[in-house]
Order: sequence, then structure tokens, then C-alpha cells
Amino acid sequence: MPESTDLPQALALISRGADEILKQEELEARLKLGRPLRVKAGFDPTAPDLHLGHTVLLNKMRQFQDLGHQVIFLIGDFTGMIGDPSGKNVTRKPLTREDVLANAETYAEQVFKVLDRDRTELRFNSEWFGQMAAADMIRLAAQHTVARMLERDDFAKRYAAQQSIAIHEFLYPLVQGYDSVALKADVELGGTDQKFNLLMGRGLQEHYGQAPQIVLTMPLLEGLDGVHKMSKSLGNYIGISEPAIDIVNKTMKIGDELMWRWIELLSFEIGVDEAKRLQGEVAAGQLNPRDVKLRLARELATRFHDAAAADTAIAGWHAAVRGEGDMTLLPLREVTVPVEGLRITALLTAAGNTSSNSEANQKLRERAVRVNGAVIEDGHLIFKPGDEVVLQVGKRNFARVKLVAG
Repeated sequence: MPESTDLPQALALISRGADEILKQEELEARLKLGRPLRVKAGFDPTAPDLHLGHTVLLNKMRQFQDLGHQVIFLIGDFTGMIGDPSGKNVTRKPLTREDVLANAETYAEQVFKVLDRDRTELRFNSEWFGQMAAADMIRLAAQHTVARMLERDDFAKRYAAQQSIAIHEFLYPLVQGYDSVALKADVELGGTDQKFNLLMGRGLQEHYGQAPQIVLTMPLLEGLDGVHKMSKSLGNYIGISEPAIDIVNKTMKIGDELMWRWIELLSFEIGVDEAKRLQGEVAAGQLNPRDVKLRLARELATRFHDAAAADTAIAGWHAAVRGEGDMTLLPLREVTVPVEGLRITALLTAAGNTSSNSEANQKLRERAVRVNGAVIEDGHLIFKPGDEVVLQVGKRNFARVKLVAG
């Protein structure tokens, strides 16, 4: 920990947004040692791209780095082939080795948009599990009982409901826990749904004669809908590799209450005290929440691209929302349509402005749909291949679309 950072300041930064620290007194004692701590977080490469939900942990790792500590970004190329059952009510399908390696490669490219490369160890847990013999894995499995495994919430629910639990799923917490032994972790970070697995690491480290790691859990980030955990399968996510304009557009769609949650978990520029001040000004009517949201959108677009791309994206957002400026700043999406054309309801859905044709019809009746700035009510309006239009639903939902023949 740098000499310029005292213990209370370090603890305040580490604790920001955290759900739980086990154990706080152990963390304080470890920080007082005056050496860089080894801070680990594991990511199974289950999909090729990372989204903002993943960066909650990355941000916390970066904060540890800023305090002078060494972080370990662990890619679970071995555990990914088991499949983490956390939060699942069915056995999760394991990935193939080819899928894992392809996804891992893209992870490695993306994480340094947040982490300091010089203070990051990029590791793969196949380094040690690939060398394990069957007898070694059996000895590891002997460190835990079935009864203890069934204390885990998702396992307990599935067992009570007489749903199948595959034997290999019991190995996952053990394997993740052993990662901490192999890496001699001082601290392990994870989502709240990972608490059982993280505590497994503490127990295994003690068994192998190591000081047990401190466990720090972070909340699961709500997605654009403000209700469900950010997830690609739910479509409520922002990918960190998305164009800057999409990062801005999507951020500006989130609710005002969710904005404060995102600031707490995602922002480096808006500290705790400033966030409280801004929240008070918004509550008093002295500040438009849109301006705070724009600041957050700019910060995120800059982090994952650069300042120039963020400026262009903000200008594109203003152009669409205010109906003025250069509309070509909006991203151009191609929509494939039949040669005979496509009705506006189907086009709105295909472009992502509405979730269904019925919603599109409802928005038309509400006079909430604009095409190139003009209000449209005719649900029979046809668009043909070659057309290029700006679609808008409400004040903030817009897309620039080019129609191509299918």
C-alpha cells in the first residue's frame, strides 16, 4: 500500500460498493503488513465478450491496484469445462475446450481496458489442474462432504425439488477453492452468488497450511431494465466492446434510481461524497438527473474507447434526442428485409426499438414513433431495400437503419 494512502482511506475505497468482507479485521491486519497483497478474481470464459456486469469485479481489482497491490485475473479455462452451477436450477452444459480457448483469448484482450497491465497476473487454472492426476483430484474431493455441499443454496433447492445434480458439479467449488491455494491468494473477489465457493477457498488454504484469504463479495449489477442481473441472455446488458455511441445510448436509457447504483459500482470519477452531493441536488430540483447520467455515459465510453470517441457519441446522442445536429453520428445498423419491403411495425422490432410488433403498434397509437424526425401513426407504412432512416420511439430510443434486400 503506498505510503500516501492511510489505512482508513484504503479501507473506504476497498469497501465502496462491497456487499460483504469476510473478515474485515483480517483485511486490516493484512493491509498493515505493508506488502502488496495478492488479489484474485476468477472468470469462466462462458461467452466471448465481457459486459458492464463483469466490470464490477474488474473495477474493484483496479482499486486494489491503485492502492499498490497485485491482482490476478484468473481465466477458468479448466473450470469453464465443468460449468459453474451457481444460481442455476439445472445442470449447466460444459463448454468444449475449443469454446473455452476462443473466449479466453477475447477476455485477455478486453480486461486491460480496466486493469493496469503492469500490476496484473493473467493466469489460467489449467496450469495446475492440467498437471493433476486422478488420484490428486480424489484427494481434493476428500476435503469436503456431500452434506456440506448441500448447504449451498442452489444445490439444496434442487435436491429438495428432486432435480438432478451431476457429480461433476460438486467438484466446481472445490476446484475454484483450490485455485486460491495454487495462487496463494490474500484476497478473493466474487459476486454475492459466489460466496460458498469463495469460502471454500479459505477452508482449503487452511488445510494446506496457508493463511486463509479474505473474501470480498460484490453485488450483482442490475441490467438496463433495473430489475434483473445484467445478462446477455436477457438482452439487458452493455458490452464493453460495443461502439461508444451504443454505450452512451444505452446508459442514457437507464432509470434515475438505477443511475446511482451504477455510479456506486462503475464510476471511478464520481466519488462517494460527490455522489451524495449530486443526489441531494437532484432531489432538490437543482440538477437534472440527465446531466449526471451523461457524465456517467461519457466516463464509460471514454474508459472502453477514448475521449474523442466519447465526445462523438455524446454529440450523436444529442443529435437524436434533440432532433438537431449531425444524425450520421448515430451508428448505422443494417436490417435485412424482403424485396417487397417491410412494414414499420416489423422494422421497429427488427431494429431493436421495440420488443415486439404489438409494442410497435401501441407506440404508433401513442404517437411516440418518429421517422427522420416526423411523427408516424400509419402502421401500414412500408420501407423498401435501399431506404436509410432514423427511427425513434419516445425521447431516448433511436436507431439509424439501412435496409438491405434479403
